[in-house]
Amino acid sequence: MEKQMDLAAWREGALAFEQALNSVVVGMPEQVRALTIAIFSRGHVLLEGDVGVGKTTLLRAAAQLLGGGYQRIEGAIDLMPSDFLYHAYINEQGQAAVKPGPLLQHEDALSVFFFNEINRARPQAHALFLRLMAERSVNAFNREYHFPHLTVFADRNRLEREETFEIPAAARDRFLMEISVKAPDARELQRALMFDTRFYDVDALVGQLPSGLTPYDQLNALAAQVQSTVRAELALQEYAVELWRVLKDPLAAGISLPEVDMSRLLAGGASPRGMAMLMRSARTRAWLEGRDYLTPDDIRAVWLYVVTHRVFLSGAYALQHERIAPQLLQAVLDKVSAP
Repeated sequence: MEKQMDLAAWREGALAFEQALNSVVVGMPEQVRALTIAIFSRGHVLLEGDVGVGKTTLLRAAAQLLGGGYQRIEGAIDLMPSDFLYHAYINEQGQAAVKPGPLLQHEDALSVFFFNEINRARPQAHALFLRLMAERSVNAFNREYHFPHLTVFADRNRLEREETFEIPAAARDRFLMEISVKAPDARELQRALMFDTRFYDVDALVGQLPSGLTPYDQLNALAAQVQSTVRAELALQEYAVELWRVLKDPLAAGISLPEVDMSRLLAGGASPRGMAMLMRSARTRAWLEGRDYLTPDDIRAVWLYVVTHRVFLSGAYALQHERIAPQLLQAVLDKVSAP
């Protein structure tokens, strides 16, 4: 029988983790909470946002707090799957040699892997990355490498369209969450980012965080216990199922959106895997809130982060996904009465 973990003590650690992240990135409490939920749910995350808004700082801080190995790779048009696995070079004797690439350097101690500007890489590179996300393993050097404690992060370049390769919608379903990271709107926070010199040196900012505050190699066992401990009463289950049913056929539920032909809107999505990931995230949120049972607020808090990228729109509507999908999801929440 597996040893039971002290969920109350771990919750305090998780909240300390969240507080530490908020100390290095300002004006992002909702995004930091979502990221915390994703990590303690053992899911991967795609970050959205403009250049220079703190995405890399946020991930480096998370890696520091988790301990374990951290690696990053830059998306590029000539990036190949082999670049994840090995690096060829000329050694001191003038001979060709090979050493492990960024993905293999820490082996099973790798805890965070960051694919920066993933859409700059070709689909060949995406394919290996997606297998890594799904199976937490790769084949190289005639053996299989396993990364049981790995959390994968990626971000997309949203400003430049030349020489970019968007991730297929179905592949994006592998990410537990998509989190939009934006610069703060509050004037005082903007002033702090401009004039507080501690934000100028990211290395020093991240380095002052305690390493291994929430040990990465214990998160799998913790997540399993959280999921088995937080219960969902029948009324809550019916509410969640009704959200799914309305999302799959909003026209039949009487939902309408301005300037949208609802009969032509949806191409698919809202898969069983996606809905299971929704409940996984909601349970983690309930635990962070100090409860061993789910409420509708837990589902609503993670709804947009988990489901938006799992709604596939058809035709020209797909080009307006960033605008229409959140409207649709909010309409679904408004339509279904909470118990």
